[in-house]
Amino acid sequence: MAWQPKDLMDIKRDFVELALQEGCNRRELCRRFGISPKTGYALLARYAQEGSAAYVPRSRRPKGSPARTSPEVEKAVTDLRSSHPGWGGRKIAQRLADLGFTGVPPPSTITAILHRHGLITPQASLAAQRWQRFEHESPNALWQIDFKGDFQTSQGRCYPLTLLDDHSRFNLALQACPGVAASGVQPHLTEVFRRYGLPVRINADNGAPWGSPRLAGHGLSELSVWLIRLGIRVSHSAPYHPQTNGKIERFHRSLKAEVLAGRSFADLQQAQCAFEHWRGIYNQERPHDALGMQTPAARYRSSPTSYPQALAPIEYPHEDTVALVKWNGEVHFKGHQLRVSSALLKLPVAFRADAQHDGCYDVFFCHHRFMRLDLNALATAS
Repeated sequence: MAWQPKDLMDIKRDFVELALQEGCNRRELCRRFGISPKTGYALLARYAQEGSAAYVPRSRRPKGSPARTSPEVEKAVTDLRSSHPGWGGRKIAQRLADLGFTGVPPPSTITAILHRHGLITPQASLAAQRWQRFEHESPNALWQIDFKGDFQTSQGRCYPLTLLDDHSRFNLALQACPGVAASGVQPHLTEVFRRYGLPVRINADNGAPWGSPRLAGHGLSELSVWLIRLGIRVSHSAPYHPQTNGKIERFHRSLKAEVLAGRSFADLQQAQCAFEHWRGIYNQERPHDALGMQTPAARYRSSPTSYPQALAPIEYPHEDTVALVKWNGEVHFKGHQLRVSSALLKLPVAFRADAQHDGCYDVFFCHHRFMRLDLNALATAS
């Protein structure tokens, strides 16, 4: 059982009183009290100098700490954390270095400072998990797009539209939208394309307005048809697997922690002002763990493929069979009436024969294969 300070003082007093008696065997006394002779003689020497003050425990804290973080740096650490509650030790250390501070402590020391000031909750510690994610080799090889759920403002609901470059984690768009309709998304994407150029591929989830290969229309929504006509490859996350868009899901977590949590907004305009302010911090200032503590802006480069002034005409190889999509997304091919997508109304699609399988065709819209047709199965079914 551990001795309390008061008990310890009493034991020291007893030891000294017995040790000062005439004829006392001090080594034997030390053995009985369970201490070394060195400790016993040190206590007696201290008693000779200080009297009863020798019984009071001394602080083990060193008189000097040359490596201790300066008050100025410690304040800068807490100020950054207060301004950016989602930033941990690594980000704060990198940001202090970027701002020109000298004597910046290592991330572990900064984390200790945050704990000492009560700026890290147990929940935040549990949430700080490192993930290893696949990364495309160059900017604009893949963009990830999604809505960050929705929340209520005083004037209506807000649906944050987010667009992220896979390689650099650069945020290309963070827009407060009143809904998820394609008519509202397309103008914002047009602005992004004009500013940054076109990506090779865009990946979206399986909700509106992106479409889904598992739903009617084979994933060809009005928005995806427009993207395909721009020459962009369109893909979808696996159903019930949001980790396919893992980087944008992680971006949403930061957005929630650093912008949305505990805040309310009067309208979309106020929300957009907050988004634009944080977007500048995220892209230009906030060091990113997965980028070796670089900022996303340091890794991003605009696309060499410019946004076209007009959509190019739709052309197919001469060996394809081309058919025009009619009302209700219907198209006729070799005596069969097929349903494709109403978003393709009055647009040509191509039936491309599979040389390895007689009676089988791949159906294309521009470069995008969206359907597999087996005339043998259709004949059997009819």
